[in-house]
Amino acid sequence: MHSVSLAMRLNRTKTKSRLLCINGCLYFFAGKGRNATISMARMSKKCIIAIVVLVALALGIGIWALSCSPTSNTSQSDGLTQYTDPDWTFPFDNESATPLPDFRPVVAEVMPSVVSITTEIVVSDFFGRQYTEYVAGSGIFIDDEGYIATNNHVVEDAQNIYVELVDGRTLLANTVGTDSLSDLAVIKIDATDLPYAYWGNSNSLILGEWVLAIGNALGEGIIVTQGIVSRLNVSMNVEGNILYGLIQTTAAINPGNSGGPLVNMAGEVIGITSVKIVASEVEGMGFAMSSDEAKPIIEDIIRYGHVTYPWLGVALSTVDPSLAATENLSVDEGALIVELVADSPAEVAGLRVGDVIIRFADKEIDNVTDLVQAIRSSQVGQNVEIVFVRGDDTIRTSARLVERPIS
Repeated sequence: MHSVSLAMRLNRTKTKSRLLCINGCLYFFAGKGRNATISMARMSKKCIIAIVVLVALALGIGIWALSCSPTSNTSQSDGLTQYTDPDWTFPFDNESATPLPDFRPVVAEVMPSVVSITTEIVVSDFFGRQYTEYVAGSGIFIDDEGYIATNNHVVEDAQNIYVELVDGRTLLANTVGTDSLSDLAVIKIDATDLPYAYWGNSNSLILGEWVLAIGNALGEGIIVTQGIVSRLNVSMNVEGNILYGLIQTTAAINPGNSGGPLVNMAGEVIGITSVKIVASEVEGMGFAMSSDEAKPIIEDIIRYGHVTYPWLGVALSTVDPSLAATENLSVDEGALIVELVADSPAEVAGLRVGDVIIRFADKEIDNVTDLVQAIRSSQVGQNVEIVFVRGDDTIRTSARLVERPIS
């Protein structure tokens, strides 16, 4: 009986252990009997608290994740809707873009009037021995009788000048006249019925306008480059001489281009290019003497063999606020007389060193460039009114311009 009772108690104990194992694993760490019940109760409370904390944490994370998600609300949707357009398409989606200018007809029109120039120049070496150098340049027929406009530095001091036409003929040319101040020259070949270029109006040019430079670049024959007008009415000091009315262009101008034409899209000559005034080591910056500046000079060379410049007989400096303060002048614009040639039109008119010319003929004078251009646009023998400032006084006088002496 004792053995049976003991077995039954053991069985009950095992059953209780199994029940405890089934209900939770905490029993194995809490002991047996009443102590086990108390331990389990305590652990159950802790478990409940842990579960509550975990649930609360999970809910918190879920709410945070939802708040961070890129969901749109009704107000945002309404705000976006008012800017949408279901019928929108790209502008000109079914239309072709405006094509760039076609340079081919311009080249075909102008090319026959452009010539390659080669000059022979005799030079001496360090030991005084003479030899011949050949210089390449360009030119443009300006009529059908053989007159060719080019640069002075292309033909200056040349022993012989050879002109090659686009049809392959090479002819000897003679110098009609040159002008070092403008770096222009005119030569002539003995031929007629020649193709010549139309002369355009450079005053009508606008920034950004397409232009072509045509010439004997690098002595390789007639080459065409394209660009735009990037600046107008440029003044530049070239070897101590100021050139006015220049056109700046992005068209490539290389050695050999000098004397060739700069033409617009109508095939009109609006400038004579010059590598002499190309900014060295700078790309996309070429210059040409404007057609409006070149035209009267070329006319004078053909008519008289030289250029007749009106002359006042003064050396000048541009007045600005800094110079006005330094020289104690009463005006801060104008052309200050710094030298005066004896018996010149300026001296005869009563002008003195230190006077500031502020008006010449009908033109306001703000700087030296204004005055030089005003003088050059006048005629030899013309009487012009001059307004100048001396001290605090504004005075009027007149001067009769004479031909500039040949230096």
